[in-house]
Amino acid sequence: MRQNISSGSPWEAKIGYARAVKIGNVVHVSGTTATVNGEVVGEGDPAEQTRAVLGIIRRALETAGARLEDVVRTRIYVTDIRQWEEIGLAHGEVFGDIRPATTMVQVAALIDPLHLVEIEAEAILP
Repeated sequence: MRQNISSGSPWEAKIGYARAVKIGNVVHVSGTTATVNGEVVGEGDPAEQTRAVLGIIRRALETAGARLEDVVRTRIYVTDIRQWEEIGLAHGEVFGDIRPATTMVQVAALIDPLHLVEIEAEAILP
């Protein structure tokens, strides 16, 4: 059975996506940026944006009945790879003991020029 999880963003219906999708015991969380109520959180601060993103991901997982401890993979997209350490350390604040498989890559741009990082996550429920 499929469960679509919404964050309430008007873009979900316009573009045709869900914040997360749960099928069986697997939860896929869409690429997530540090946007809350239409405003970018942590402007100019990659670590703060990463923390905000992971908070949004945590809430989506919880709505799906999952926890951060269930995450097996993250994908991190950054606009400036020179900020890898700040972003990586903030990721490690959440996932240091969980240690999902992860990838960090630099991209040319994200949807808003103020976004410095976007993260996807996949979780498997026990």
